[in-house]
Amino acid sequence: MRSPTLVILAAGMGSRYGGLKQLDPVGPDGEIIMEYSVYDAIRAGFDEVIFVIRKDFEEAFDALIGAKLGGRVRYRYAFQNIDDIPEGFTVPEDRVKPWGTGHALLAASGLIEGPFAVINADDYYGTSAYRKLYQFLADAEDGVSDNRYGICLWPLHETLSDYGSVSRGVSEVSATNELISLKELKKIYRDGDQARYTLDDGATFFPLPRDTLVSMNFFGFPRVFLDRLKEGFPRFLKDGLGNNPEKCEYLLPEIVADHMRENHVSVYTIPVDDRWFGVTNKEDKPLVVEALRGLVAQGVYPAPLWGGRE
Repeated sequence: MRSPTLVILAAGMGSRYGGLKQLDPVGPDGEIIMEYSVYDAIRAGFDEVIFVIRKDFEEAFDALIGAKLGGRVRYRYAFQNIDDIPEGFTVPEDRVKPWGTGHALLAASGLIEGPFAVINADDYYGTSAYRKLYQFLADAEDGVSDNRYGICLWPLHETLSDYGSVSRGVSEVSATNELISLKELKKIYRDGDQARYTLDDGATFFPLPRDTLVSMNFFGFPRVFLDRLKEGFPRFLKDGLGNNPEKCEYLLPEIVADHMRENHVSVYTIPVDDRWFGVTNKEDKPLVVEALRGLVAQGVYPAPLWGGRE
């Protein structure tokens, strides 16, 4: 079996953040969050990284990332394009955003040859998440298989923003750490020590327990997942273009839930103790800067990140 690959989804514009947050420096020496993700992945055993980006910022991305990674890990680029859809479908005239995380992963499918992990570019997941998921992907007996996926989960209260709503894959888990259900909720807000969400743009709110386990788009998949992803995309487009043509998204949590129902797939859940943090909203950045400075002070990372790596 091939060594697991890490796929980093980095093509989003970061509309709520107000710019290309994937390239915004947050580390003590100007590092971006993606650099810590790659650093942790290398330490866990990953030897190849595929970045899914937009073609129009390839040059800037390569100048910032590629110059630092040369000789440390094999890396390649895949490009998400809103026009990359099956024959017979057309992009709505007013549609601006691409088709979601599932569509982004499809952009990389031609480069992936074995089991792989998927993460968001603008999330810090912690060192243990990479180690645990790598072990799951590399385990030929009890790990990933054609009908067995993996997912890392965090307590909801550790993933909320003080400055706006977040989208999370809300999970239900069995006593044997198997995923029972996974549902994407797009507008979750902190509510004191708890949380609440809305399905109608704030007209009605529902409570959500703070310890609810949620997905942060850190998945482990077999190669066959990509075939199922491609097969399901036309069905998504047919439904989405009929109901919400400007905003519908092909999202990994919803896709995984569909595979559990349709393909008899089981999903092994991996609880993560390390703190998660990210820059969903621009006001989150100072908290991320402070958190990374603290991890450097604790000796989790050297500073500068790459200059200190042996």
